[in-house]
Amino acid sequence: MFLRRLYQFMIVYGLGLLMLMGIKALFGLSDYVIPGPGEIWQTARQVFGGYVLDVLNTLQVAILGHILSIAMAFAVGIVGRLTSWMGSMIKTAAFNVQAYPIVAVAPIIFILLGDGFSSRLLIAAMICYFPLLLSILGILSEPVDDIEHFFKMTGRITWRLEVKIRAFQNLHKLTTVIVGSATLAVVGTIVAEFIAASAGIGVSIRRALYQSDLSKILTALFLIGICSSLYLACLEWAGRRLIRRWQAPGP
Repeated sequence: MFLRRLYQFMIVYGLGLLMLMGIKALFGLSDYVIPGPGEIWQTARQVFGGYVLDVLNTLQVAILGHILSIAMAFAVGIVGRLTSWMGSMIKTAAFNVQAYPIVAVAPIIFILLGDGFSSRLLIAAMICYFPLLLSILGILSEPVDDIEHFFKMTGRITWRLEVKIRAFQNLHKLTTVIVGSATLAVVGTIVAEFIAASAGIGVSIRRALYQSDLSKILTALFLIGICSSLYLACLEWAGRRLIRRWQAPGP
């Protein structure tokens, strides 16, 4: 699984790099606009160590932001599944918050929390929690009539049991959307770093952009892709193990 994710990314990255070189050759662009393979390799060797540390810093924030977004989505989803006034209000508030673009909200977050860890964490969680929320709301709002009817008739149904039943019956959907939203967590962290943070690979990309150094940007994108692929592979592995464990027949 891990190797498959890595070589798939390498193929995509390699094709993108070949396309970039093709554009360079087709239009006769100078090395200042699009650097050649030799210059990209030389730059990558120079910045590799520092960029690895930056990517790991970003990935740390992204993972924590992803976990926070999962907790937020489940909390809102559990309350929002209700057909009551409270459930409707929770869903409306969650949707309205997401309607504001993060580039408009981010400056407020940086003003209130500064340009450190907490700002990046909050922005990462905000960006990736909405697709989680939509899926979790849909899953937890849909009754599993055959099973829930039995517990209702016996008087044993509780909101906790109801949530467990609906989550268990849709475990494949939940694991899929959690894995999919992990990419958004990484994107959210990099966006936060690019806007106004003081650490992480987004800061390095911003500096490389100001320097018009495409070689550094390509190196950063390569390392981001490697780390993201490994994180997604870990989530897929954990999801499969969880499904096998929950769905295994009892003794």
